[in-house]
Amino acid sequence: MASSLLTKILLAPRSIHTSSLFTHYPPILSSFFNQLFSTRAVPTTKLTGWAPCMASSIVSRRATYSTRSAHTNEPVVSVDWLYENLKEPDIKVVDASWYMPDEQRNPIQEYQVAHIPGALFFDIDGIADRTTNLPHMLPSEEAFAAAVSALGIQNKDDLVVYDGKGLFSAARVWWMFRVFGHDRVWVLDGGLPRWRASGYDVESSASSDAILKASAASEAIEKVYQGQAVGPITFETKFQPHLVWTLEQVTKNIEEKSHQQVDARSKPRFDGIAQEPRKGIRSGHVPGSKCVPFPQILDSSQALLPADELKKRFEQEGVSLEKPVVTSCGTGVTACILALGLHRLGKTDVAVYDGSWTEWGSHPDTPVDTAAAQTQ
Repeated sequence: MASSLLTKILLAPRSIHTSSLFTHYPPILSSFFNQLFSTRAVPTTKLTGWAPCMASSIVSRRATYSTRSAHTNEPVVSVDWLYENLKEPDIKVVDASWYMPDEQRNPIQEYQVAHIPGALFFDIDGIADRTTNLPHMLPSEEAFAAAVSALGIQNKDDLVVYDGKGLFSAARVWWMFRVFGHDRVWVLDGGLPRWRASGYDVESSASSDAILKASAASEAIEKVYQGQAVGPITFETKFQPHLVWTLEQVTKNIEEKSHQQVDARSKPRFDGIAQEPRKGIRSGHVPGSKCVPFPQILDSSQALLPADELKKRFEQEGVSLEKPVVTSCGTGVTACILALGLHRLGKTDVAVYDGSWTEWGSHPDTPVDTAAAQTQ
């Protein structure tokens, strides 16, 4: 895993300043970078080097955001807050970008092209359980502690997690840290797209230190599952079992109905009309579950909706905010977006079914409902 990560390294470290970007790359990449960096650059003395044309508005906003004012009852922070607090010594920024296989996007390569200054890279597929064929399942406490320690993260750190789509896979890593007892973690609302649209600087490529840390995290996971010794542990876990559900718990819940199960997949997949993207998995949903497709709780810029709008979205799909909730999706990624939205509404104990539909739908003996079956 670690060696494969290193083979993905494309470029030497350098900073991106939009006015001089194209001097560093060959013409074959010009169309790609034209899409990434389309804002007009103007000089400024307030920000390092050159900055996009919104720099003056950034400077005028600086007094608005107090340092270190984030609270754990709000699961996201704004790009303006992060800009003001980026250099705080106990704040670590984590790039948790991950994409569906059919998107054909490489998160580590995109990280190297453009990331928030100083950001670490968290490999969702790498920091995962190595004892199962299910994708990116939650690792053991020991494995997670070893990987996170290799990244240089400590319990005293405040973490801000983002991704390259706006708000997508970052919610998964937010949930993972909370499962292992670290509550001082937030998702960057709107992610890297909003950061760049606001005119804030990004870096190109990763420092050798950041690449080594990402590789060391994968190596640490491998060593733990192989029973080998790992390096110093700087992050202690405190497992929160109520935040993660298993297949057995979901099965039991069908009869007991102690929790409302809410599925983040699209309605056609939930209804069993659309085929699942992974082979060998049945279509449909867990009997008794409800469907709130995750895009419904995001705005057009892929940021989390305000609380009043979130409340409407959940209630119109029959989800009661007064009753316990467990969320699910395809592989346990977008289920965490629903958990993030419910957290904003004060439901901080929402569980995620980690195996989600990939596990449930691949079992030959688990019950499955479809829209067609319910109308018969």
